[in-house]
Amino acid sequence: MSTFDIVQGVVIAVVVLAAAYVAFRKLLPKTSVRAMARVSAALNRDGRPGVLRALGRRIQPAAATGSCGDGCGSCGSCGPAPSVGPAVESQPLTFKTRS
Repeated sequence: MSTFDIVQGVVIAVVVLAAAYVAFRKLLPKTSVRAMARVSAALNRDGRPGVLRALGRRIQPAAATGSCGDGCGSCGSCGPAPSVGPAVESQPLTFKTRS
C-alpha cells in the first residue's frame, strides 16, 4: 500500500464522518443536543486534564433561555405568526364530471 492510498483513505474517512455528523445534527436535533451534553459532561469533570475540560466546555450545547426568540420549541408558541389579512371563508368542493 502506498502513501497515497493511506492519505486517500484518511481523507475519505474524514469526509464521511463529517457528513454523518452534519446529517445527525440536522435530522435528529434533540438527540444530538442530548448526546453532546453527555459527552460534554463526561469531559468536563474534576480531575480531567485542562485540554479535555476546555473541549468539554467548547462542545457544551447552549442552554435554552426560555425566551420566544431562541427557537427551543419548549412552549409551543414559536410557530409561524398568524396572518393579519382578512379572514377567508372556506368554500365547499364541487366536482364536475368529464364529458
